[in-house]
Amino acid sequence: MNTDVVPRLGAWQHAWRLVVAAVVSLPVWLSTLALLRSRSGDPGPWVLVVDPLVAAGCLAVLRWRRRWPLAVALTVTVASTVSALATGAALLALCSVATRRRPAEIGAVVLAYVTASQLAVWIYPVPSSPDALWWVQVVVPALTAGIAVAAGMAVGARRVEVRSLRERAESAEREQSARAAQARALERNRIAREMHDVLAHRISLVAMQAGVLDHRGDLAAEESRVLVRGIAEGAHQALEELREVLGVLRADPGRPEPPQPSLDRVPDLVADARASGLDVRLTSTVTAAPPDGVGRTCYRIVQEALTNAAKHAPGAVVRVTLGGAAGGNLDIGVRNGPAPVRTARPPVSGFGLLGLGERVTVAGGELGHRPTPDGGYLLTARLPWRDGPAHRHERGV
Repeated sequence: MNTDVVPRLGAWQHAWRLVVAAVVSLPVWLSTLALLRSRSGDPGPWVLVVDPLVAAGCLAVLRWRRRWPLAVALTVTVASTVSALATGAALLALCSVATRRRPAEIGAVVLAYVTASQLAVWIYPVPSSPDALWWVQVVVPALTAGIAVAAGMAVGARRVEVRSLRERAESAEREQSARAAQARALERNRIAREMHDVLAHRISLVAMQAGVLDHRGDLAAEESRVLVRGIAEGAHQALEELREVLGVLRADPGRPEPPQPSLDRVPDLVADARASGLDVRLTSTVTAAPPDGVGRTCYRIVQEALTNAAKHAPGAVVRVTLGGAAGGNLDIGVRNGPAPVRTARPPVSGFGLLGLGERVTVAGGELGHRPTPDGGYLLTARLPWRDGPAHRHERGV
């Protein structure tokens, strides 16, 4: 961390610091003036004219103490040797150097300040008692310098702390923005998977019906009209579902998303597949309603399995079995036989089963899929069905 970077000071901030330095020097200068008058009666033009002018110059030089801290501090300290009114300016310069918290610089300025205080005794020969000890003349300036150094180091530590807190706040804000961007990206991926799950099922059914029209030239007019009507309805429903998904992207924050299909919609899903020409047979022994997350995952598994069956095995018999109860597992099985009619190989995206795997993993379940010996395909899933509050109440827990 760079401790030399300090905040800029305005005109008023500079001014009140210089005023404080002048006020601190005033008692020293007045006491020196009084002692000289008591000795000779006339202090002379040096104390009355030159001393204030030197002090004014020192205060002016302090304007650049942040640009050249060590040079300004040494200059003002040396000048304070011949000016009692510049003592406050020297202490302010020493305090400014101490904010940098560099021992070598602080030691050099303190030594110059103590030395200047000793030389000032020779320039201003004020009367002193014969019993005065020499070390008193050293200790007093050293203590004064120590107070200035302590104040400067406290200010410097405070600046470092404030700068550290500001950097932490900025870092936290950047991390929050990154997390928000990541959450948005994850949500976009989730919506993309939803679009694949919803639309691929509808479009695959439409493609299957169109394939039947293309390969079956012996269909009656009524059968053809049924297939064409199914294609039109499937395309319309696909557009409606696409509009719902896009509506989620444009939804206002205060408007909730529409409810997602759950286990109770599986019979409707099977009915739609039958209406499109797919021979689907549903067997369910589930009598209770599973949690929302389990139900949604079950619906998506069956939807993806029917979509794959319509793509890769048109005309085959598809058997959907559901079973399980609360406190155990929800078992799902979708098995289709071999396709009776070979058609052009449909394009494979590879994201359907991958998305199912992610959903099942999030739900804490297991997913399996493999070809069967007769040329068909089997997809199985097991989802944990935790005992809900209602079931626990019935058991007296």
